[in-house]
Amino acid sequence: MNISSDNTEISVDNKFLLYRIKFLVLLVLQTPAIVVSLCIFAFFITHRGLLRTCHNRALLLLLVVNFIQVSVDLPMPIHFYQLGYVIPATAAYCTWWTYFEYTLSAISEFLMATISIQRHMLVFNSHILRIQWKRYLFHDLPLLLCVVYPTILYLILVVFYPCDGTQWDFTSHLCGAANCYLLYNTTLATLDWVIDSGLPILLILLANGALVVRVVWLRHHHIQVRSWRKQRRLTLQLVAISSLYLIAWLPSTGIALVELLGSPTFLAEFQSNYALDLIYLVCLVLPWICLGQIRELTKWISRKLHCQQAQRNAIGPTQSRHVRNRR
Repeated sequence: MNISSDNTEISVDNKFLLYRIKFLVLLVLQTPAIVVSLCIFAFFITHRGLLRTCHNRALLLLLVVNFIQVSVDLPMPIHFYQLGYVIPATAAYCTWWTYFEYTLSAISEFLMATISIQRHMLVFNSHILRIQWKRYLFHDLPLLLCVVYPTILYLILVVFYPCDGTQWDFTSHLCGAANCYLLYNTTLATLDWVIDSGLPILLILLANGALVVRVVWLRHHHIQVRSWRKQRRLTLQLVAISSLYLIAWLPSTGIALVELLGSPTFLAEFQSNYALDLIYLVCLVLPWICLGQIRELTKWISRKLHCQQAQRNAIGPTQSRHVRNRR
């Protein structure tokens, strides 16, 4: 994931204020995202039958990766924005920070792109996935590759790539994103951005646009689709989640594309100070979108809250009676 270094021209005071705002925003949003994720996991643990459906398994995998990102990776930029510099200031820390950042972001992108493509099959050709070997081949295997490929790729590019470790900038976010393959191998850096950052976003955009067009076309021509209500729900769920990815990734992707095509300084300050941080919105907001899109989950939470409220209401009169009896 080609991320430009944090070479800004803003004053020290403004940078401190910007870092403080980012620290507070990320910290405030992190805890609710973790809590909601844990609620979703508890729901799937107690409703394992729902995991028989392909779209629920794919969504759970996406949420697991998202949870790792918000609980393991996100504390590192939060810590940086709190202090304004990297601690510990070592090459090993910067290497593993960038490794986690690049790997988890790429896995999340590839999963969303794959889910977007697979949703066409789930909506219009769900009978294909009833055959076990086809389900493994067309659904489970692509999702597995989305996890394995970035994990191995960035082990090679970030962790094992020959480097002396003196290039890191300990005063910048992500240590200046100064991975040696980005600094010294232009071809490899360009391929990394095109394949591992730009391509997934393009696939998400095209797959979701095509899905909406197909659904509207079928409805307009009064073509009946079996279980239309369910298919409509699957479509709306995908569009809601993918919209988050597009909002978070398109600004930085668009700026990086212009820079790649011949204008290296195009909106460089906005890119390093604002656009790249929008990507964190995915891991912070995704659990909330899933909370609203899984109908069974919202009903389960409503029942739990209703039962707790009923228990509190029952305890109140009981305690009052005990007080009166003592008197």
